[in-house]
Formats: sequence, C-alpha cells, structure tokens
Amino acid sequence: MHAPEPCLAVVLYMAKHHSDRTTLDLFADEKRPGRPKTNPHPRDLQLKINKRNQLKRDKDKGLHRVELKLDAESLDDLNQLADARGISRSELIQELVREYVSTQRSSQLK
Repeated sequence: MHAPEPCLAVVLYMAKHHSDRTTLDLFADEKRPGRPKTNPHPRDLQLKINKRNQLKRDKDKGLHRVELKLDAESLDDLNQLADARGISRSELIQELVREYVSTQRSSQLK
C-alpha cells in the first residue's frame, strides 16, 4: 500500500466592491437602484415628448417663447423677488414687463 498523496486546496476569493463595475459578470444578477421604469419609452424620447407637450400647452395658453440672458446678480434678484411674492420667475418677468409697458404708454399719452 502506498502513502496518500498530499493534497493542497487553494481557495481564492475575489474582492468585489459595490462601486467597481469593471467586471460586469460579477454584477449580472445584482439589482441596482435606479429610476423606476414607469414609461415604455427611452429617456431621450420621453424628453422630446414632454417638451412637445409643454410647447403645445404654452401655445394653447397664448404664450410665446422669449429668450433672455441676465447676469447672475440680476437672476438672483429676480429669484428672490419671485419667491417673496410666491410666484414663478416667469410670472414675475411678465408682471414687470406689463407694468413697464403700461407706465410707458401712460407717459406717452401725456
């Protein structure tokens, strides 16, 4: 009878960190948190649809798009004033424009 051969078992464990996504097969079965899928369309298509709907709502309300560029200080002032009045910045700008136009019209009539 001969002596049993020595057996050496080596078990290797690979360290995996939750933020390491380079080895995808390690994470194939892992559920990752993310935005819930509540819409059948991809995100870029959802954005296009939402923008189209917003433009349609604005058009139905008789609103027209105007682009305005302001320095940071003026923008902060507008935001603070709108918050103090409890209205949106857009509504505040509309009010200010109406007041200015009204004042200009009345001064021209004099």
